[in-house]
Amino acid sequence: MDGIVWFFQNIAMAFYNFAYAITHPGLWLDWSNNEALMRFIYYGGSVEFFFVVFAAFLVITAFGIWRNSFLWGCVRGLEAMSNTIGRVAAWAGLLMVLQQIIIVFMQRIFSAAEISFGFGKALTFDVSWWSEELKLYNALVVTLCCTYTFVQGGHVRVDLVYSVVSHRTKRIIDMVGSLIFMAPVALITWMYGWYFLWRHLVVPNPSASDTLDRLLAKSRALRWNVETIGFSPNGFNAYFLFKILLVTFAALVFLQAIAFFWRSYLEWKEGEESAGKYLDKDKLGDEDAELVANIH
Repeated sequence: MDGIVWFFQNIAMAFYNFAYAITHPGLWLDWSNNEALMRFIYYGGSVEFFFVVFAAFLVITAFGIWRNSFLWGCVRGLEAMSNTIGRVAAWAGLLMVLQQIIIVFMQRIFSAAEISFGFGKALTFDVSWWSEELKLYNALVVTLCCTYTFVQGGHVRVDLVYSVVSHRTKRIIDMVGSLIFMAPVALITWMYGWYFLWRHLVVPNPSASDTLDRLLAKSRALRWNVETIGFSPNGFNAYFLFKILLVTFAALVFLQAIAFFWRSYLEWKEGEESAGKYLDKDKLGDEDAELVANIH
């Protein structure tokens, strides 16, 4: 009983917490103030923040059930965001290939120890730095193109039951899957990734078990300590970017889980003719499609 009361109390308080955060941005966005930065770190992985997001989901869903056109707009907006981010990030794959070719030429043919990029005051690093930086391009593709691939239907799936059931049953399976599997996994990844990120950006290290008062006490000795350790003496020294990408990945997957739930509900309500409605999928040209068909 106490747990149920706690649950609904947090939902009710979410509206107050959201309004207070919006009307007092200096308390958590003024990072020149150490206490404000610690509040930002605390609330980013807090129960309060979760219930603000959860309450927003409930309100939007309730309104969308009444006005389906509004919910379709939310779905299209979130899917457009995933598509745009993925289509841009996918170019990192080409950059990775081109940079690897340049590294091989500079290292094997010209025996260069350093590579410079740019005009005037060029960006100059050891060859090993550029070699290790290739991992960042790979991380960009993996983390930022994941939801894009989901929207495009490109993830591998094994259909033992799904493929033989009716349209409405499929949509129910999708709704349950998005809320029971996809969203919770993204939430857990966010919780681990959030504090993992900040432990490599500031000291004293914040912990998920710290209370707000404890973090505010730590803020007296707070200072930036951005991770700059490479795997080799002259290697890539911005590994904190991988932690940022991990958190970004979790946020994108969580939002896509919500968008997929809404789409599944709308397709369930409107019937089979709405399957794939407003879905912005990339299309291959005739020659590309024929080549893919021949490969398969």
